[in-house]
Amino acid sequence: MELNPAPILDIASGARRARLLFAAADVGVFGALAEAPATAEEVRARLGLHREGAGDLLAGLEALGLVERRDGRYHNGPAAGRYLVPGRPEFLGGFLDFLDHTLHPAWDGLATSLRSGEPANAQAGAGDPYAPVHADPTSRTAFFDAMDVLNAPIGAALAELDWSGFEHVVDVGGARGNIAVHLVKAHPHLRVTVFDLPDVRPAFEAHVVDNDRVTFAGGDFFTDPLPAADAVLFGHVLHNWPVERRRFLAQAAFRAVRPGGAAFVYDPMLDPDRPQLPNVLASLNMLVWSAGGAEYTFADAATWFTDAGFATVSHAPLVATTSLLTARKE
Repeated sequence: MELNPAPILDIASGARRARLLFAAADVGVFGALAEAPATAEEVRARLGLHREGAGDLLAGLEALGLVERRDGRYHNGPAAGRYLVPGRPEFLGGFLDFLDHTLHPAWDGLATSLRSGEPANAQAGAGDPYAPVHADPTSRTAFFDAMDVLNAPIGAALAELDWSGFEHVVDVGGARGNIAVHLVKAHPHLRVTVFDLPDVRPAFEAHVVDNDRVTFAGGDFFTDPLPAADAVLFGHVLHNWPVERRRFLAQAAFRAVRPGGAAFVYDPMLDPDRPQLPNVLASLNMLVWSAGGAEYTFADAATWFTDAGFATVSHAPLVATTSLLTARKE
């Protein structure tokens, strides 16, 4: 087969596809089409767009499969109707805003970060990569909304595990308690404490209502001890930090977990023998955006937990590209 540059050009166009989606969400295309299907001219007039630009925008969204055209009128496609319409339960707008305004700008410095090993995100250099997300309460709520949608499959998969040997679980960095609610709904004997920064408490209290088996404890996991429990859960936490801090958290988990208990970790772990592109990209996210974080192999993580004192460490796939590590204490 004759070589041609098409595959390379297809990869190179990825940034423009993302920008097309972000712009469409920003100008309100998906919300407008949810109100009523419309012609290109009606969309243009309703949203105050330039005529040629509006036509190209809708044509691009159609080519991406996000909108559909029937009898000359544009409709949201199934995925857009479910995830891209503001106000709907599974709206991902907060995550799109995070990608567009925080994470992707950090990727502009990828080449520099590859040379220096330092994040391009200035907030990460200050030790707090989430600061831009948490600075505005409205943006933080939208981000939490989107994270709950994206983490729902993980919560469901965790709920399918055997929790019969545990009564009390601490979800470290558990935000407003979405994973915790999945666990207690599936296992009536469980209690879950969400351990997160004190200023997350109002978001937790607004989200977890009438459930006395899910509680909140405020603290900083680098300066405050983790609450004692039968099990400690780190979900998408370790990859945010450099190795010495991951070791610190493994040690903190060992101190918190009662004899016979366990620590659980889920992240998009790396497999050196079978690289998965989403996991590699996630690791590069950490390089440009976080305070020294990266994805990691199971073998590396196993060392942190055995060195902390855990007797056995195992791992298994959880969902899609996410793996679960289980470290058990004697």
